Amino acid sequence: MKISKELKVALLGIVALVILYFGFMYLKGSDVFSDSRRYFVVYDNVDGLAVSNPVLLNGIQVGSVQKMRLMTEKDNKVEVQIEVLKDLQVGDSTIAALGNSDLLGSKAITLYLGNSTTTFDGGETLIPFTQSSITEMISTKTVPIIDKVDTTLARVNRLLDSEAKGNLQDILANTKATTASVNEILRSNQKNINQITSNINQLTNSLIRTQRHIDRLALNMAEITDTLKQVEINQLVHNANEAVKELQSAAAQLNSAEGSIGKLMHDEELYENMNRSTQALNLLLRDIQAYPKRYVSFSVFGRKDKYKVDETGRVITLEEVKELQERHPEEFRTVPDTVYVPVPKGNGVQGAAAEPAQNDSTGIK
Repeated sequence: MKISKELKVALLGIVALVILYFGFMYLKGSDVFSDSRRYFVVYDNVDGLAVSNPVLLNGIQVGSVQKMRLMTEKDNKVEVQIEVLKDLQVGDSTIAALGNSDLLGSKAITLYLGNSTTTFDGGETLIPFTQSSITEMISTKTVPIIDKVDTTLARVNRLLDSEAKGNLQDILANTKATTASVNEILRSNQKNINQITSNINQLTNSLIRTQRHIDRLALNMAEITDTLKQVEINQLVHNANEAVKELQSAAAQLNSAEGSIGKLMHDEELYENMNRSTQALNLLLRDIQAYPKRYVSFSVFGRKDKYKVDETGRVITLEEVKELQERHPEEFRTVPDTVYVPVPKGNGVQGAAAEPAQNDSTGIK
């Protein structure tokens, strides 16, 4: 069968139309062979957004912008129609954020699915959100800085008027005169400056020599320290510990009731007995000093002695003894024949009598 030229032209035209349609849809970003759903988003401003701009999810394109319509009945807001894959779980908490897709300012819509309680089937309106672009952030930060720069420049211009210029020239002239004066002072005191430099050099040399002495002293101290380390410190510490232990043992014995000193410190009865014995002995010694002839009688010529011995052992006359008895009668015992000396009760003797010696001219009894 022979095909006519007219039929060939018709078939070629149909194929061209189909290819044109699919090409146009591809250029729009629509996938003709895949299922998709359409949703709507209403923005206040879509500056930079165009049809066929991508719709992203986690950085991957899942759809595109299909249509934009100005809603004059709703304060000139813009309704954007997007087409996304059917498999996406788009719901009531899904957010469609309009923002930049690159540094050049190209716009794209980014989806944030969220935890939706209701899943959309297509045709619903999503939650809009507009992200700040880099240009907006830079403008927000730089506008105040530019204002401050303008204010500063205006102040500088006011300072640089005719009067300020004259003041600046005066300041520069004064600075120049001050610099010349300083140079003149330096030239006139050059000798002193050289002397100061020489003194500083001498001081530096002295410090260097002093440092050598200090190093030698440090070396000597290190040698002394090493010598002290070699001393038998442990033996000295051991001896000191032994001495302390002996002192502690002696103190423990004194605190206990053992031994003579311990009993004397802790036995109240022994202390009272020794105290009474001491008192009795003291009384006996005083009586012997007051009346020595009661205990010892010695005569060569058969006459009575007219002297006695006082408490300190000094020989005194009988008249002085009588005078002392009259002044201090309580210090003398007036018993003529017997002196009672108290003794401790533990000895079983209540008292002892010392028989005085008789005044006899024949000798010692």
